[in-house]
Amino acid sequence: MTVEEFLTPAAWLDDAAGPRYVRLRQRIEDGIETGLLPKSAPLPAEREIATLTGLSRVTVRRAMQDLVDRGIIVQRQGSGSFVADGTPKVEQSLSQLTSFTEDMERRGYDTSVEWLERGLHTPSPEEVMALALTSGEAVARIARLRRANGRPMAIERASLPVDILPNPQAVQGSLYEVLEQSGSRPVRALQRISAINLPEQEAQMLGVEPGMAGLSIVRTSYLRNRRVVEFTRSIYRGDAYDFVAELRLGTT
Repeated sequence: MTVEEFLTPAAWLDDAAGPRYVRLRQRIEDGIETGLLPKSAPLPAEREIATLTGLSRVTVRRAMQDLVDRGIIVQRQGSGSFVADGTPKVEQSLSQLTSFTEDMERRGYDTSVEWLERGLHTPSPEEVMALALTSGEAVARIARLRRANGRPMAIERASLPVDILPNPQAVQGSLYEVLEQSGSRPVRALQRISAINLPEQEAQMLGVEPGMAGLSIVRTSYLRNRRVVEFTRSIYRGDAYDFVAELRLGTT
């Protein structure tokens, strides 16, 4: 059965069965559950669905938006709508300083890591400035591909002073867990988030197409005494994260 045949309204559209946008949403969900619409499969355009079903564009758009909000389908600017590939969708608060491992485990996801780099190195000029290193000091670096439920989510490259992390090999999972054990876990951070198009190498590591939307995040973390303890540059999948900030009315 083709998608067009599956959406023919005679077999499923019944006015007595509830709102039409709900019936359309359920029909598309049925197609996904039965495998007619596999993961990452493209969906017909809203205009085409409206023509196939006899529903209004407003009704179709509402059904599609419901599916987007629930993470069942994804919409890509200029490309259309697609069945979600199963990548966990994470809503990340910008008001709390937590680790990737903590974020994922709190949501019930299994985390894993692929190590890209882990050792002591001569610092780059950017690391010297960010970490306030003196001449001749080395820097501890850990770089890894982070996964949740087996799916690539982010590439993280962290740099720390050697007296804070003298043995990068000690980090097996959560960096913050290791820092907490030594009394060096950061208590606050400044974070800069930028929208990017993923370069070919990073896109390949994250399992997406080159040029797909991503997020570049640069974090500088501090101890209570205001010393910089961590400088991390990360690249996140744009389809896997929503960053949320609570805003309050300022006082004058």
